[in-house]
Amino acid sequence: MANSPFFHNDALTPIPDADRVFGWSSHAALWFSLGVGLLVMQIGAYLVPAVGTQQALVAIVLGSVLGAGLLAWVARIACDSGLSSAGLMHATFGSGFARLPVLMNIVQLVGWTTFELVIMRDGTAAIAKHSLGWDLGSTRGVLLTTLLWGMVLTALMAGSMLTLVRKFIGRFGLPLVVLSLLWLSWQFAQKLLAGDALAFWHRSGDGSMGLLSAMDLVIAMPVSWLPLVADYARHGRNGKSAMSGTWLGYALANIWCYALGVVVVTVAAPGTDLVTALLIAQGGLLALGLILFDEIDNAYGDVYSGSVSAHSLHPKLSIRRWGLLLAAACTALALALPVHSLEPFLLLLSSVFVPLFGVILGRLGSHATASVQRLVEPMAAGLWLAGIALYHLLATYAPQFGAALPTLAVVFIAAWLSRPLRITYALQK
Repeated sequence: MANSPFFHNDALTPIPDADRVFGWSSHAALWFSLGVGLLVMQIGAYLVPAVGTQQALVAIVLGSVLGAGLLAWVARIACDSGLSSAGLMHATFGSGFARLPVLMNIVQLVGWTTFELVIMRDGTAAIAKHSLGWDLGSTRGVLLTTLLWGMVLTALMAGSMLTLVRKFIGRFGLPLVVLSLLWLSWQFAQKLLAGDALAFWHRSGDGSMGLLSAMDLVIAMPVSWLPLVADYARHGRNGKSAMSGTWLGYALANIWCYALGVVVVTVAAPGTDLVTALLIAQGGLLALGLILFDEIDNAYGDVYSGSVSAHSLHPKLSIRRWGLLLAAACTALALALPVHSLEPFLLLLSSVFVPLFGVILGRLGSHATASVQRLVEPMAAGLWLAGIALYHLLATYAPQFGAALPTLAVVFIAAWLSRPLRITYALQK
């Protein structure tokens, strides 16, 4: 992509050594924190009653380990090369064609941030009604709570990402979130044991979803983070710690939150939504409040990565300025757009980014500093588009086999076999 020579493109140049400050604990803390959220628990609740308890557990563990493994692999590539997600896309697809996946990434990150703001708004309204009797469901209440969280997000975007991850998340945010999850897990485990725990363990599904389809739904969450992980991992000191920290942190959080979602929806009274079920648990108000507060780093993660991608396309505006603009835009969208149909949205994202990163891993997985030196790399671009088609064909005509893993395997193998034998950096310096 041709960029103005008068503006340095921080997104398309390897990160300098001075900014490589993340150690293993920073990666693990960041990705555990990003893996925790009400949204993840709600997706976990979708597994009930579609699959049985034992199948749900297998899908959660395998899907989380595999999905987090993909994140970790991309993290290592990014750390070794110092490239952002946009940089990896340029290195794989060519500087011209890469505009398309970069733009799609920005769109999906804006969508995710809007989701997060709506979740925080609705959670705040539920807490206010439960504890204070305030009804924030009116137009004025919705406006107030949305703007409140939007201003918090905007304020965070004005600060330093490195400081936020190393000082706030690692030292303060993470311990509080872990304590909240431990408390909620204990409360709902007691409710489960007080009922018929044996019947829960042997509960069968209604057949609307198979094991591989359930794994697709679990993998959808870590896959949604694939276009972001490089923007943080490139600040790591070495690739091995970036890989292991990211893998362990996210896998643990994903397994925990998905499983907790399954347990909560199982023991809750019929017709009770997940937020209300958490609130009525003993100490649930405080625990939910802390988890709700933790959602802000998910929204921040989306906006920061979106600003890096936007800066790669238009470097005249700095990453920080792009972040402020995107935070304001997402706040406005949270006020204007109805947010529904979450599961199809997640799976649609998977259909785009599973094959995209299958190509990136196949091309760059064994030589992180490689790139093509042309505007379009036809083979890489063709494999990505074919992978999207394959994903939807499998989802439509062979859902029992899942779509994410077969598509990833096919695209990765094809990209690896067709990778250029001798390629060097050709990104903007």
